[in-house]
Amino acid sequence: MAPVSTETVIWIVVAVVAVLAVALIVGVVLARRRRISLTDQQEAPKAAGYQAGGAIAFAPAEHPVAERTEVDGQPGVGDDAAVPRDSVKRPLVDVVIPDEVVITPEPGSERVEDEPALDDIEPTSGRLERLRGRLSRSRSTFGTGLLGLLGAGDLDEDSWTEVEDTLLLADLGAATTMEIVEKLRADIVSRGVRSSEDARALLREVLVEKLRPELDRSVRALPHAGGKPAVALVVGVNGVGKTTTTGKLARVLVADGRTVLLGAADTFRAAAADQLQTWGSRVGADTVRGPENGDPASVAFEAVKRGIELGVDTVLIDTAGRLHTKTGLMDELGKVKRVVEKQSEVDEVLLVLDATTGQNGLTQARVFAEVVAITGIVLTKLDGTAKGGIVFQVQRELGVPVKLVGLGEGADDLAPFEPGAFVDALLG
Repeated sequence: MAPVSTETVIWIVVAVVAVLAVALIVGVVLARRRRISLTDQQEAPKAAGYQAGGAIAFAPAEHPVAERTEVDGQPGVGDDAAVPRDSVKRPLVDVVIPDEVVITPEPGSERVEDEPALDDIEPTSGRLERLRGRLSRSRSTFGTGLLGLLGAGDLDEDSWTEVEDTLLLADLGAATTMEIVEKLRADIVSRGVRSSEDARALLREVLVEKLRPELDRSVRALPHAGGKPAVALVVGVNGVGKTTTTGKLARVLVADGRTVLLGAADTFRAAAADQLQTWGSRVGADTVRGPENGDPASVAFEAVKRGIELGVDTVLIDTAGRLHTKTGLMDELGKVKRVVEKQSEVDEVLLVLDATTGQNGLTQARVFAEVVAITGIVLTKLDGTAKGGIVFQVQRELGVPVKLVGLGEGADDLAPFEPGAFVDALLG
């Protein structure tokens, strides 16, 4: 290989230096243009931020924007993803904001707090007359059975035995049945009864007499002279409908113009207090309740205390159902009454009986009467039995009047008991 001459080496060095010089000049020019472009981007929003009068609406950042590193065309941190980065920026404008914005609602659009709607309650007078159709089962026994026998003319011994059986099946009891039969036999002869109309009139008279219409059947619900409310305890065994009866009784009293407060002393059944409160809210009556499984006597005491403070006419206290055979529970019921009497007299102790239980209901009634001195009977479910004669027997056994009867599940199906209307419903 021939040696390279010195002249050739010099030209190679000059060419390399020239290329490097050109590359350096090009790099400087490009760098300068890039700095100018970045400066223009910073100055543009600054210039747009100044408005007439020199007020500043937008201030640029104190430090220059650093080199962006995101992928070209994608939004960076702080960019609006919905607006392309190369779109024209809108300048800020002054907006006049009022000191206070007043919104005037359209007429009729004002929001009013909802108040619980109170029920319309049927009048209590004449309820038994209106509900007479509910006694159709008992009517088949008295109206069809007895009137058919008595209106047939002269009765022989077999016919009178059939009359006795009819009355016994209707749960009038042996003693009441014998008294009624003896009265009928004597009066039919003395009055010369021959027609079915005469027989009906005689039977009505005898039955009404046995119901003792002279008894006071009003529920004592007027406050005492010292301003203390009347207090009524509602008692009975499990499942007879005490809570429902208490709620319906509140409706009866409110319909008669009384103010009522309810005491939920059945603390052992979880839904009892809620159920009673619902009944009260429908007629505008407050309800005093305690903790679940709490002391019933304490709840009853607080209910009467609250009733005195509010000045209501009547405090109705719903007690827990208890078997008459459980001595401890019956003693607890006596305690409830004694605690209440420390503040106010107990005017009524209403025993709720299920009319469909028949003779078993009488056994319950005797035990309750021994513990808390029953003042009145409420017979529920009378529409569901053919044994309407339980009314006669329970009054005879306890010596206290039937004051109310339940003839259906409706809110106003609790009716004050009226002997005449009841017998008329039985006879049809």
